[in-house]
Amino acid sequence: MPFYSYDVPHTCGPNPAVCCQFDFHRLPGGRVFCPWRIPPQPITELNVQERALLLLDQYRQKSRLFRSPVLMVPLGDDFRFVEASEWDAQFTNYQKLFDYFDQHPELHVKARFGTLSDYFSALSRRVATAGSTLPTVRGDFFTYADRDDHYWSGYFTSRPFYKRLDRTLEATLRATEILFSLTLAEMRRFYGGGRLAADFPAREHFGRLTTGRRSLALFQHHDAVTGTARDHVVVDYGNRLFESILNLHAVLQSSAHWLLLLDKSQYHHDQSKPFMQMVTFDLLFTFDLLYLMYILRSVMVFNPTEQLQTSVVSVLVDSPDVRVIAAETGRPMAAQISAVWAEPSRTAKDSFQLDFVAELPPLALVVYHVTRSSVGSAPRARYTFRRRGNPPSVQAEHFQVSPPDAAEADAPLSLSNKHSGLVRRLQVQFLWYGTRTGANRDKSGAYLFLPGEEGAQVSPEPKPEPVWTQALSFLNVHLGFSFSLESGSER
Repeated sequence: MPFYSYDVPHTCGPNPAVCCQFDFHRLPGGRVFCPWRIPPQPITELNVQERALLLLDQYRQKSRLFRSPVLMVPLGDDFRFVEASEWDAQFTNYQKLFDYFDQHPELHVKARFGTLSDYFSALSRRVATAGSTLPTVRGDFFTYADRDDHYWSGYFTSRPFYKRLDRTLEATLRATEILFSLTLAEMRRFYGGGRLAADFPAREHFGRLTTGRRSLALFQHHDAVTGTARDHVVVDYGNRLFESILNLHAVLQSSAHWLLLLDKSQYHHDQSKPFMQMVTFDLLFTFDLLYLMYILRSVMVFNPTEQLQTSVVSVLVDSPDVRVIAAETGRPMAAQISAVWAEPSRTAKDSFQLDFVAELPPLALVVYHVTRSSVGSAPRARYTFRRRGNPPSVQAEHFQVSPPDAAEADAPLSLSNKHSGLVRRLQVQFLWYGTRTGANRDKSGAYLFLPGEEGAQVSPEPKPEPVWTQALSFLNVHLGFSFSLESGSER
């Protein structure tokens, strides 16, 4: 759209005061009016000529912006065409204008109602007849970025918890659909004749999948995943997403139960006593702790992709002395124990993070046994605390972290690959921006953040911060700060 917006006042041509007169939902006596204080007029035999020529003038001015005389003029807006009266008003009055155009060929215009497909079909025919081609435009089409400095949107950053919840539901839904489908196929093969286990809740599970799909689809609305909805609406979205994830967990549990059961004839579904517990190592949920107490605990890992996956699986356990064994082969798996941080500089005493390498064939459900082992048998993560005046060098098998060159707390670290020699600089900085003020200036709103002055530096107050290495061939660098604002910064 070449003009300010996609609503009716900004789509027929460059003059919104004129175009608004042809939004017949705004006829006098209704709830909506034209802010330019020139209301639409019902089209009659007495005014049809004047009205048609006024509208045609806007069409012609708009056509000068296009390579083809085929124009699309959207007729609508948010929350429109919800009442029969609007349909009647728009159709009846526009049809009179279109009939006038048809009755006066000297105007050289043909107008009609159509769909997007109708527009692009007409455009393609016109271009083909003219023997021309249309250029291809490539670039950033991010919304509002074509007007002044209106490009700082929160679409990708606002309400990050709900965006994360959306991605979690999407991943959970895909895995559940695959595992549920595999379960149904295996059941039908086992029982024959397309039959399922008598008490397998296939209908209820399919309902849960349907609800999950609808919740996920609903959240793709342009005021949902973008974070621009009102607070109470956002809470409702979040409740729907979260409840769908929990319902899908129930489908995963009973599907995995049947697939892993060696004697299928012994299958019995009891939702009050699930065959397994969903252990989620995710910031969205409370961490579940595996209590070992010298008994064997099984961890089931599902790979919902069509490729072989080698992944690090993380669970919380109540002991630092554990081992992990692949149930099918009896082979010990590479594992290590890391601290669980109760506070930035204090570790938990009764829980530990167990990381082990899982080798997962495509679409496989793999079982690992976790049990206690002898004291000190599980490799521990090594920690180095960076303090003021004590910049460390951290060595791992493949990487090295070098201390900053400067003494500032937010000075960059250097991360180097020992094999390739590639060096990366790591730095975290924060700026504090306020919104712009002043008369006759655009203000920030639901869709855009319009900053005022240049951002003020947020100064970190250095605290002991763990920089830790792990034995599973990966390296984590934790940069933990507390913040205070520079004096005079805009809040």
